[in-house]
Amino acid sequence: MELWFTEEWLSGLKFSVRVKSIVFTKKTRFQDLAIYDTEQLGRILTLDDVIQTTEIDEYIYHESLVHVPLFCHPNPERVLIIGGGDGGSLREALRHPSVKEATLVDIDGDVVEASKNYLPQWNQGFSDPRANVVIGDGLAFVEKAREEYDAIIVDSTDPVGPGESLFTEEFYRNVRRALRPGGVLSAQTENPILMPLVVKEIFHKIKRVFPIADLYTAPVPTYPGGWWSFTCASLGPDPKKPAREPRESWGLRYYSPAIHEKSFALGPKVERDLARS
Repeated sequence: MELWFTEEWLSGLKFSVRVKSIVFTKKTRFQDLAIYDTEQLGRILTLDDVIQTTEIDEYIYHESLVHVPLFCHPNPERVLIIGGGDGGSLREALRHPSVKEATLVDIDGDVVEASKNYLPQWNQGFSDPRANVVIGDGLAFVEKAREEYDAIIVDSTDPVGPGESLFTEEFYRNVRRALRPGGVLSAQTENPILMPLVVKEIFHKIKRVFPIADLYTAPVPTYPGGWWSFTCASLGPDPKKPAREPRESWGLRYYSPAIHEKSFALGPKVERDLARS
């Protein structure tokens, strides 16, 4: 008998992949966690039956989310990652030799442990001595911080359930206070074609808080609609301009300085939907 994993992207729109084996499942304190091996996507991690990350395209998402803010900053030393318990964003942040400490705060410790045990492509950063992993509420953590970080990366789930509080204007104001002068923020901000009103609402919350905010995009085939938006906000640097280049030894598979700049180019419809002016 065939086993399929099916995610409902939107009402009337579903995405399915054939499962080869069930690697791990657990009902955590916050959500239903599962890891599967699949025929087309490799190993995948799901939360509450929603795909969070897959072996085939996680590098596009994580390299886009992390390297755009870190390369536009002239010298990021302290990085905070909210969410991201799978470890992909932590792995990418720690590629930067200027980073002296990368703190990851995730509310669900079971996701972190599952990544350590079952996601070898994602989990290399956890063993780095510069990594500081905190299991707790990202909203409460940021609220207490004052001018401590050069970059804050919000690697959250969708704006429902445990991740809902990470899409509020109050949260973004706390993020701004937690950044050092010249600091930068990046956040995943959903699909601009299937969810234009959601993207617009999130973007304008960030724009009201930060003096500089720009939307950029990347293809993520296993996320709803296959195309994803991110918002980079800044207290100084131009998000569109990388200040350095990655080292060839990093072996990046998606990010490049050319991709960095071109990712901010938006089509006329997205520009109109976003109503950024």
